[in-house]
Amino acid sequence: MLYMVIVPIIPKYLRDIHNYAVTFEGYHNETQRLANGTYLVREVGGRIEYLDEELELGWLFASKALLQIFVNPFSGYIIDRVGYEIPMILGLCTMFFSTAIFALGKSYGVLLFARSLQGFGSAFADTSGLAMIADRFTEENERSAALGIALAFISFGCLVAPPFGSVLYSLAGKPVPFLILSFVCLADAIAVFMVINPHRRGTDSHGEKVQGTPMWRLFMDPFIACCSGALIMANVSLAFLEPTITTWMAEVMPETPGWLVGVIWLPPFFPHVVGVYVTVKLLKSFPGYTWAIAMIGLAMEGIACFAIPYTNSVMQLVIPLSFVCFGIALIDTSLLPMLGHLVDTRHVSVYGSVYAIADISYSLAYAFGPIIAGWIVTNWGFTALNIIIFITNVGYAPVLFLLRKVHSYDALSGNAPATQNGEMTQLNNTPGYSQVGGKTETTVFNDSYQGWDDQQSYQNQATIPNHGIPQTEYPAGFDPLNPQW
Repeated sequence: MLYMVIVPIIPKYLRDIHNYAVTFEGYHNETQRLANGTYLVREVGGRIEYLDEELELGWLFASKALLQIFVNPFSGYIIDRVGYEIPMILGLCTMFFSTAIFALGKSYGVLLFARSLQGFGSAFADTSGLAMIADRFTEENERSAALGIALAFISFGCLVAPPFGSVLYSLAGKPVPFLILSFVCLADAIAVFMVINPHRRGTDSHGEKVQGTPMWRLFMDPFIACCSGALIMANVSLAFLEPTITTWMAEVMPETPGWLVGVIWLPPFFPHVVGVYVTVKLLKSFPGYTWAIAMIGLAMEGIACFAIPYTNSVMQLVIPLSFVCFGIALIDTSLLPMLGHLVDTRHVSVYGSVYAIADISYSLAYAFGPIIAGWIVTNWGFTALNIIIFITNVGYAPVLFLLRKVHSYDALSGNAPATQNGEMTQLNNTPGYSQVGGKTETTVFNDSYQGWDDQQSYQNQATIPNHGIPQTEYPAGFDPLNPQW
């Protein structure tokens, strides 16, 4: 809501406080001679041109996401080492103060500072929230459902914020919507503080601190890089359309009421929720086809954007926008749990850095989207913008085919290669040793033992090879007091 609530408020507010230098263009002079001989010259038919309006609005809109990009590497590092609750409280309190400043600020400089500070708070709150969900729900289906609920509310905030802001701004002025949101942040921070348990996470079974995989190594993982690119592509459509579609509607549908222009994003929320529900069900029924679900969502998004310029009414426009939001739901709800799965099977199960990468992906789209989209529309037009979205989304969809082997990775499984810290399990030159999870364990290889999953008869063997003592409750050759097998 903080990201989108300014869309209907700030452009009009900055004009009202005379933030821009203005010129008058397109007018002509009319001269009238009064009875006392004075000549009165009037400028008629002109329009006011606000200098640098697009540039200053673009920087104000993008400042939150830009700062979020730079802060996320540090927030992910901190979250990995101190847990999730304290950074979440820090982020929510920061957003409380920054939103209160935004509510009371009356100059462009103060608003830009407050907007950037919101990005600092979001970098901690958003990342720690997603990472906390991944940590609390370790089973794949539960994690998908929990992250789906979170994504549904993220989308609800983005889509309901413009009507919320425009109505309250028209009725009560600029401070009211932002003060309401600031106190929601404060209430949320208090709620997290009431349930804080900072010592629950971050130690292994021996009580030692778990060190997460550095973010630069996660970036180098090709699967995580592929997911990150898909998240960027998924949000490019909204980042390009939101700042440009209002102007296009004013040209193509001039009879549309002003209040209806802000409400066009509300109906697509319901297909988004349906998309989250459908994705969770599909992931439960077809757990190995996450890549296919995301590929379908990305292609659907691109095709829907291709159809937008050919609509002629608000009702027609809502249909492709609904498909766009449905496709985003398919992509986000399938790929965010996959990031947690990749960290579990290929790295260390600490989630701050990997969800900081996801947050960077979102922020990249929303930071540069308005700037790039404005330049494309100015030079080539709104139709060209949607064709570019179509080409990029459909062109990136086949890349997701690389993710088809993700679920074949299962830590310590006999049927697939186990990985830890991004490296494949390998055998040392010394016979009988293997590196599993970064620790050396002794392994006795013989013709009968092929792994936990392939050994069907170890319970029936009467003799342990090393000791010659029957021990039916353990695999053949396993001594619990001296674990060498």
